[in-house]
Order: sequence, then structure tokens, then C-alpha cells
Amino acid sequence: MRSTVITGLVAAMLATSAMAVPPAHPQAETQALDLAKSAISLRSVRGPGNKTNEVAALYKKALVAGGFRDSDVEITPVDDTSYLIATWPGSDPKLKPLVISGHMDVVEAIPADWKRDPFTPVVENGYLYGRGASDMKLDGTIAIASLIELRREGYRPRRTIVIEFSGDEETVMKTSGIIAEKLSNADLVLNIDGGGGALDETTGKPLYWTWNGAEKTYADFELTVTNPGGHSSTPRPDNAIVQLSQALVRIGAYHFKPEVSDLTRAYFVEAAKYAAPATGAAMRAFAANPADPAAIATLTADPETVGSIGTTCVATMINGGHALNALPQRATANINCRIFPGHKPADIMAELSRVAAEPVVQFKDVSEGSVASAASPMRADFIGAVTRGLNTVYPGVPVFPSQASGASDSMWFRYHHVDSYGASPLFLKGSDDFAHGLNEREPVANIAPAITYYLSVFKDLSK
Repeated sequence: MRSTVITGLVAAMLATSAMAVPPAHPQAETQALDLAKSAISLRSVRGPGNKTNEVAALYKKALVAGGFRDSDVEITPVDDTSYLIATWPGSDPKLKPLVISGHMDVVEAIPADWKRDPFTPVVENGYLYGRGASDMKLDGTIAIASLIELRREGYRPRRTIVIEFSGDEETVMKTSGIIAEKLSNADLVLNIDGGGGALDETTGKPLYWTWNGAEKTYADFELTVTNPGGHSSTPRPDNAIVQLSQALVRIGAYHFKPEVSDLTRAYFVEAAKYAAPATGAAMRAFAANPADPAAIATLTADPETVGSIGTTCVATMINGGHALNALPQRATANINCRIFPGHKPADIMAELSRVAAEPVVQFKDVSEGSVASAASPMRADFIGAVTRGLNTVYPGVPVFPSQASGASDSMWFRYHHVDSYGASPLFLKGSDDFAHGLNEREPVANIAPAITYYLSVFKDLSK
């Protein structure tokens, strides 16, 4: 009875949605929503009470019930979490596998801050609410349900299909690195935790869809000033807090040289069509000439675009002193950087040291779970597959590349020279983007078209 009600609810939402397509796979649609709600109810947050292992068990149970052999779905514990790798053997073992990549963990959510309990999933007004609804438990369960639907339809892949879920993507990415090394023989990775579509704020209709072909490198640099200290009644010029502050002011005012790649140039040219007039004009001008000062000024001033035009570094934490009535013996700060592909973190740290212009400030790379990686190539087989998949549900919606400012598991695959692409089919209004924030939600109307998209793309890339 519960499944029938959910199927009817999904169908009704889809029928009235501006992004609607007929629900062609009701069994998979119901499974995806049910499985997502069960996963959201499990608090898969690193630290005490981490239930990522239970999410892995939930996913394995669904995959085995859907036709995967028990021995082909492996769950491996790592520290307080685990990762899952499920294999669907293809008919031609000489072909490198297609990997579908996601993660099971979520960022912390404090229930007292939310309107609804973050770990009690609920569907209201066409949205699935709960921590992980958009990042990325619904997308993960849609992919699982789509693979099970392929098996139900009798599909037999020529290329082996592997679906894997890391267990600490939101934190130290230890399992992410392990998985990427294990699957470094992959032909291509579809990272379903990246890319996606934009909906018009007024009409709710799809505007465009982007795939991620690169991402910036995450880095944390610790800045430290030490001093003998002393009594506060006898101040000296060399105050650790003041010296660190002066360095931070210089770093805060500094802008790295703007730059463009083939991928970001293509993004600016296409995304300009949907931006505000001034921003769109700046995007086009920057794509044509990344040294254009007016374009740089406009894009730098906008938080939505500044991360796309080069490396950014910001102060995120500061600590100093040991007593109210003593000169500080130590002051420290953290600078968080998102580094444009093609640059080494050590070179960026050296540039920051020159900008700080305070010899007493010591710099140290304290990054965890991050490596530098180059952009993936603009592969015709991948672009063709996702474009065809999108056109099956959203005919004529523009498709173009983008670069992610945040980190994902794609970083680790690219580090091992495996082409990886963010390719989630979910569409969202900018005003509905609450990933990592309060009251995270995802339109339920995404489920049916996403399954149709995945069925097309999975077949296309595994033939």
C-alpha cells in the first residue's frame, strides 16, 4: 500500500511539474524514493554515532535483491566508516570498466537549527527534505534503482559496470583515495555527485545542464607567528598577533592572476546567455580576453563567478594569545585555497608567503585528503552519451561543460589518470540549493527523468 501511494504521489507531481516527463519506470521510481528516505534517516556523519556502515548495508541489500551476486557487492570497513564497490561483469573482459561514483556520508546537521529534523526524511510540496537529499543520497539511490531496472529489463552490458560509494567524501576522503586506486584501470568515471541542471526561478522549466570536467584543488595553509611573549604592561613592536594580522590583511587584498582553460572558456560563453546582462557581458569578454580589466572586476565582485576565474584563497580560522594580560607567544591562522587546475599547492603557498611580506610568518601545508589533478579531456563518447541522455527527457536543453570550485571524488580518479566527469541529471533552482546548509531539499519531480537519463547513459557507455 505504501509503495502504491508513493508511486501515485510521484506521478501526480510529475504530471503538474514544468519539468515533467511521463513516469516510464514506476517500480524504479518508487524504489529510488523509498531507498533515499531510508538512507537519509541514517546519520552518516563522521565521528561518534556514524551510520555510514548501515547505509552501505542498505545499498547492498537493494543491489543483491535487484540481481547482483552477493559476492559482487563488497563493503570494506575503514576507521569509523566504510566503502562499497558493486560489480556487474560485462561480456567482454578485455574492456576497461565503466565506473559510477558517489558517496554515502553527509555533513553534520544540528536538529535544533532546522525547521524539520534533518534525519527524519519527509516529502512536502513536491520536495524531499533531509540531510543528504541533494548531496547526495537521492542521486545515489536513483542510480542504484536505474541499474536494477536495467537488470529487470534483461540488459547485458558488454563493458563491466562498477558502482561505488565512498564513506568520507565530505571530510578526509580516505576511502575516496582507496577506491580510486583500486579502480585505476577504469575507462571512464561517471561521478553522480557533480554537474546538474538549472531551473528557471519563475517557470521552473529547465534552462541548461552542465557536466563537470575539472575541479579546483583544495588546500589548507597554516600561518604561524611565535614570540617570546612577556608582560602586557611592557609591549614591544614584535607582537605575534599584530604581525599575523598584517600578513592576513595583505593576503585578503590579494587576487591571483585570472586564467581560463578550454573548459571554462566554453562554460563562460554558454552560461553568459543565462546571466544578468552585466555579468553575461563580463563572461563573454573574459572568455575572449582573460586579461580584460573591466570583465575581471565584474566577475571578481560576484561570489557566484569569482571562483571560476582563477585561484582563490581566504582566511577561515584564527587563534592567538594565551592570557588577557600577557603578550602573545603564538598566533595562528588558516588560509583555505581553491587552486585552479595546473598549479601545485606548494607554488601557491610560496606566492602567499611573498604577498604576506612578513618574514616571521611561517607557512605550512596542512591539507588533508586532497591532491592536485588535471582536467579530464573533452571526450566525444562521454559528451555524446550525456547529451543524448538529456535529450531523451529534456529535448533541446543546452548542454555544456563547467569546472567545479569544490572537491569531489573525481579528484582522486584524475590523480590516477582516469577520466572522471560530474554528470548528475538532477535539476534545481538556485533558490533551492541548500546542500550543506539548513533545510536541504530536492524536487521529487527529478526522479523519473533522472532514471530515464541514467538508463540511456549507462547503456550508451557500457555497450
